[in-house]
Amino acid sequence: MAAEKPNQPSTRFAPLVRGAKAVQLAWECAPRLAFVWMLLLGISAVLPLAMAWVGKRILDAAITRHTREALLYVLCELGIAVLLGATMRGASALRGLMSFRLGFEVNLRILNKTLSLSLPHFQDPAFYDQLNRAKKESGFRPVMVTAEVLGLGAALITLIGSVLLLLSFEPLAFLVMVLAAFPAAIAEVRYSRHAFELRNRRSQEGRRLSYLEYILTSDEHAKEVLVLGVGPTLFDRYKALGETLFHEEQSLTVRRLLAVTFLSQLGTLAYYGCYVVIVYRAVTGALPFGDMALYAIAFQRGQQAFQAVLFGIGALYEHDLYLSNLFDFLALPTGTETKLLPAHSASAQNERGIRFENLGFRYPGQDRFVLRNLNLWIPAGQSLALVGPNGAGKTTFIKLLTGLYPPTEGRVLLDGQDLQTLPQDLLRKRLAVVFQDFNQYHFTAFDNVALGDPQRKDDQPRVLEAIEQGGAKPVVDKLPQGLSTQLGRWFENGVDLSGGQWQRIALSRALMRRDADIVVLDEPTAALDVEAEAEVFERVRELQKGRTLILISHRFPTVRRADHIIVLEQDGIAEQGSHAELLAREGLYASMFHKQAKGYL
Repeated sequence: MAAEKPNQPSTRFAPLVRGAKAVQLAWECAPRLAFVWMLLLGISAVLPLAMAWVGKRILDAAITRHTREALLYVLCELGIAVLLGATMRGASALRGLMSFRLGFEVNLRILNKTLSLSLPHFQDPAFYDQLNRAKKESGFRPVMVTAEVLGLGAALITLIGSVLLLLSFEPLAFLVMVLAAFPAAIAEVRYSRHAFELRNRRSQEGRRLSYLEYILTSDEHAKEVLVLGVGPTLFDRYKALGETLFHEEQSLTVRRLLAVTFLSQLGTLAYYGCYVVIVYRAVTGALPFGDMALYAIAFQRGQQAFQAVLFGIGALYEHDLYLSNLFDFLALPTGTETKLLPAHSASAQNERGIRFENLGFRYPGQDRFVLRNLNLWIPAGQSLALVGPNGAGKTTFIKLLTGLYPPTEGRVLLDGQDLQTLPQDLLRKRLAVVFQDFNQYHFTAFDNVALGDPQRKDDQPRVLEAIEQGGAKPVVDKLPQGLSTQLGRWFENGVDLSGGQWQRIALSRALMRRDADIVVLDEPTAALDVEAEAEVFERVRELQKGRTLILISHRFPTVRRADHIIVLEQDGIAEQGSHAELLAREGLYASMFHKQAKGYL
């Protein structure tokens, strides 16, 4: 799912723009830390030049035998050295703090972005590649970009001072220093691009490696992995894939190391070439020994600073490539914008219920329609059961009803308003849903239920009421710490529940939404026995009080209790009516009912 990139900066200036955004982000999340960090980096950039000048004064004083002056300058150099060490250590410590703070801030933005995305994003492999690339770099790239930008500033300060000294000595020395540093810097930029392309290309393989690791280490898969004995097979796959990724990384790293190391020696040769000239002039008396030391240090510092600038630009370019993944992800269109569609008639606006009009749906990237030609009217307050063979689109029906997917054809109306025009937060407030693959939150029992209505997440009386209504009270009463009991095995003192117990907790969570007027149960009691399921359904019907209840179930003793029953097939509705009406027709419903009834004989 490609990101739209409106108002993107031109390619030429994109690294500078994104570098500035990274520095701005660092300043926004921790302004005082960022200020002190910048101050220390600035001081540490000036101090080496000050130390070089003091070194010259020491040497001059020693040659002229001004002992007291020489000792004073030695003490001065000691003070500079102490201050330089302190500022460098302080800057390093603050960088660590900024790394944690900035990484956390970027993760917050990534997570907040995911909250605004729609369900189709989370079912698109390309989206997961993009999310993985954004998350992979979020912990350290922004702070590294910030450090590179600030480091460039510090290196420029050192470079300017060195250049001024070298120009007073020999302008040609400055030119040699510049030319010698370029080849290695160009090689760094080139290999930065290769590394970025390699890692982006391997995003899916990286996710596959993480998935294999998750299978081998999670309690969700442990039982089947152990019983089937597939652990060694999966381990071998993990090892083979990891080795492949390592060898690709190793090949690139070795080529990069050899090229940059070789080319960087040009700078070393240039330094010693100029050093020979400086020493020669000093020996022949054309240059004072103090100036010799000053120019030698200035050339060395200048060369290091210039290389730092070039390599910093190269590193900034590399970091920018990765930052583009982050900013492209944050720029993804949410897909939740309200669309302006033609208004409906006054009579339609006044109707109360759910209407499917010529509905058709196929999943993104697929040619086959899961549902098509679906026309259905569900009056408010009716209980409706959906049945049909596997693959008939029952769960997809629920996804469309709850606005998780937009229809490919036709539309869904709620009280006469197209769901695509209804603000998502208003739609969510009207829905209480238990999905077939409901979540098992490894939180306390209280939190597991309270999450059903975040606005009442601290309302204990309401949680207790929902637990009673959802039939989970016997489950909670047996827990060692009651509502405070940690559920699941991921954390210390956690208590695992059976499938049926988890389902009662999930149903209670849905019933936390007292204000919801549409209750959707998608196979909510598959782990319960028939009697327990019938009890839950009757309990929900009693609590319905004018609510619309939509149930998907394969169990006909429960289905038959609904006011209206829909038999769903891919081409639309095969049959509909009450239980008695459908049996009398002796069609598909009756056939499925009698087959299941034989199983109870």
